[in-house]
Amino acid sequence: MANHIVFFSLVALTLCHLAFAFEPSPLQDFCVADSTTSARVNGLACKNPMNVQADDFSFSGLNIMGNTSNPVGSKVTPVTVAQLPGLNTLGISMVRIDYAPWGINPPHTHPRATEILTVLQGSLQVGFVTSNPENRLISKVLQKGDVFVFPVGLVHFQRNVGYGNAVAIAALSSQNPGVIGIANAVFGSNPPIAADLLAKAFQVETSVVDQLQSKF
Repeated sequence: MANHIVFFSLVALTLCHLAFAFEPSPLQDFCVADSTTSARVNGLACKNPMNVQADDFSFSGLNIMGNTSNPVGSKVTPVTVAQLPGLNTLGISMVRIDYAPWGINPPHTHPRATEILTVLQGSLQVGFVTSNPENRLISKVLQKGDVFVFPVGLVHFQRNVGYGNAVAIAALSSQNPGVIGIANAVFGSNPPIAADLLAKAFQVETSVVDQLQSKF
């Protein structure tokens, strides 16, 4: 019995040391993404620090207006780890969003990030929908200089409610926030979701689903 007590005490002590050995803070100055490696990690592998340059931490172009000549009338210009390797592991990114008059950024979610948006020009109606069962719409109109936050994972949108162009800048709490467009995911999946399934889910005729799927 005494030997068992000693054994379990040693196991508990070892696990305790392992637990406290975990360090959630960064263990190095940076981890610039190395896009050339085939290594698979939760994120991107680090470039050799001796090969890191200032350009790894720099991005140019957010001063350029995005092309909003498309069916939704908006253009998102992202600055994530894919465009700025120095963001790797830092848990932050940003986007510029341009809106034509009455253009929209359609309902979508970011599965890995909360978003905080600032209006730089124009007027935007913004909103998000809470989770089931309430599905409550929380929405308001923002003016230049106003800020709004979209909680992580919730469906949200923006719409330009003015007669001129609008511009917003948003920060996101992940270097790779991801985006799931609701219409694109539901009606434009590859391979397609069965039309009869979607017809039943949306309580419409299959022909309506067929028409929607043809657009994505």
